[in-house]
Amino acid sequence: MPLDVSLLNPRKVIFSGKARSIIVPGEQGVFEVLAFHKPILSRLLSGILHIDRRRYPIERGIIKVNNNMVTIIAEEQVVQ
Repeated sequence: MPLDVSLLNPRKVIFSGKARSIIVPGEQGVFEVLAFHKPILSRLLSGILHIDRRRYPIERGIIKVNNNMVTIIAEEQVVQ
């Protein structure tokens, strides 16, 4: 059963769709979210966020997981 995922920044939707796996740079370390993950709310630190095989560099953000729905609000890294 895939997860319903929304990845947003303050101005736009970056990704909205289904995914099997999400890997995020959490405050306590990198962790993975799969189907039926327990509810969680966590701060995200600078790093690479993975949605299946897609990579999104982020500066910081938050993730909320509940009932196979994942909402991530993150600031994208500025590439120089």
